[in-house]
Amino acid sequence: MAGLFLVRSDDMRFASAAMTAARGAFAAQGFPEPVRHELPGWTLLWFSHIIGGPAGWLDRGDAQAAVAGTLTVDGRLGREALAALLTMDPLKLDWTRIGGQFAALVRRAGRTFLFGDYFSAFQLFGDTGGRVFSTSLLAATAALPKLSFDPQGVYELAFNVMPIGDDTVFAELKTLSPFAVAELTESGVVRHAVAKPLPDAPSGLPFAERIERAHARLAAAVGAHAGSFDGEICCPLSGGLDSRLVLAALREQGVRPHVYVYGNPGDPDVDIAIGIGAALGFPVEWFDKDEAQVAPDAFPELVSRNFHQFDGLPTFGNIFDNGSHAAGQLRRHAGGAMAVSGGCGEIYRNFFYLPDGRFTAADIAATFFARFDASDATAEFDARTFMAGVTAKIRAAIEPPAATGPLGRSRVEQIYPRIRCRALFGREISLEARFSPYLMPFLDHQVVGEAMTLPLGLKNAGRFEAVLLNAIDPELARQPSAYGHDFAGPPNLHHRFGEWQSRIRPVWLRRRTYALRRRFGTMGDEHGGLLTPDYMNRVIDPDFPIMRRFFAVDRIADYGLWRRIANLEYLAASLGSKLA
Repeated sequence: MAGLFLVRSDDMRFASAAMTAARGAFAAQGFPEPVRHELPGWTLLWFSHIIGGPAGWLDRGDAQAAVAGTLTVDGRLGREALAALLTMDPLKLDWTRIGGQFAALVRRAGRTFLFGDYFSAFQLFGDTGGRVFSTSLLAATAALPKLSFDPQGVYELAFNVMPIGDDTVFAELKTLSPFAVAELTESGVVRHAVAKPLPDAPSGLPFAERIERAHARLAAAVGAHAGSFDGEICCPLSGGLDSRLVLAALREQGVRPHVYVYGNPGDPDVDIAIGIGAALGFPVEWFDKDEAQVAPDAFPELVSRNFHQFDGLPTFGNIFDNGSHAAGQLRRHAGGAMAVSGGCGEIYRNFFYLPDGRFTAADIAATFFARFDASDATAEFDARTFMAGVTAKIRAAIEPPAATGPLGRSRVEQIYPRIRCRALFGREISLEARFSPYLMPFLDHQVVGEAMTLPLGLKNAGRFEAVLLNAIDPELARQPSAYGHDFAGPPNLHHRFGEWQSRIRPVWLRRRTYALRRRFGTMGDEHGGLLTPDYMNRVIDPDFPIMRRFFAVDRIADYGLWRRIANLEYLAASLGSKLA
């Protein structure tokens, strides 16, 4: 369930070179030797987990199923899930039976199909020429003879952490759309349109029934993974709400996971998590981000390892740290454990902090994706073109129909899972699930669908999510939080007032917020890194010869932005002469 690579076999010279390059890229990331299987017009390489996990390849002679990521069918993982998947028509999948985040190949009845999970969160890269598909970005770039940076994708990654929609930073590479199933034929790729609806209006259910239904959906998603997983489970805990709700759902299933917290000494998350463990009688392992010390001379080797472990482009561009990020990833997957995440928990909350009302796709783009100062970029950047590109992707993601005018508030809520979660958490999922199974239950489409029926008022200040937590695990809900109140009762005045201040800010002001903040000086971020010249000049050219086309690097005073641009520069250098 860890890696897929496919190449068209009509041009044997290209196919042979592409497979050799892809094998090398997967091997550099730690994957074992793949299973090779010939399909009409295509060759498949399937790679098992880097560390370990349930089966992801099933060959029945006249039918095959291969999965990367974590798939559940009928509440089962592994061979049982694959066998059940083979009974379904890929163009008419029964999504009430399917869960998890994955990319799948199914061959049945003489036809071969590629498709992703409900939101296509687990990334499957394909070249625009229809010759290559890969779950690894580095394998895809290694397989292609020429690549060029796509300005829209580059600016989206730099300014908003990851490209959104189907785009990547390369013009020649796209990710498979959630609204498409790719049929692989001897003569090429045929894309079939599929619908992935979500509720577009609040339901009128009584509050108690809402809690009951949300509880049942979450329990089903967590139970399908935890109940089928024979091994250790690792779960994070912080001072917030989402990781605590995941932990509660696991505890309800009878699971006693290995709990950890990730942070620096004195971080509120660290103190609160360790305090909760002490109060409830379970250990909490602390991953200290600043613990490891790295000499400058050892930095190039460390960055190279990080680069391959995180497939070239991790979230937030974090390949330049002291190795703690990579070490933490390996520790939570140790022994083939299933790692769990509270990501996407804001499906239960007012993520965009917008009041109740109607908004256009352009409003949402301005509210959340205008996080740039145009003076950080060169003449290659045009703010109107950039924002129009983001707006078009938001419109396309609201299906059906595409958003062409003001959206009802419930339709706006869909943008969070369909756009933000797919881009940011999708990349996280794609990197984590290569090692062993990965569970992000708040991005399960049935959990998301239930959350989309909530009236906005229940989402503000985490009201509904706190009551849901209290219904599942009152003991855990009563513990202190980073909000200054526990979750056994309503949010305090400070929490409510803070969110209200955000909700009343008009769209025009939000669009300018980042640029205004930049005027007050240098901006740091929690992801850090060893970004001083004595380290960075050993791993990238300080003149930024590739990224200087896109960015006025010398004036950038946002460390997070600078780090992501540096990650792109490092990636560009690794491509050498194949970069146009």
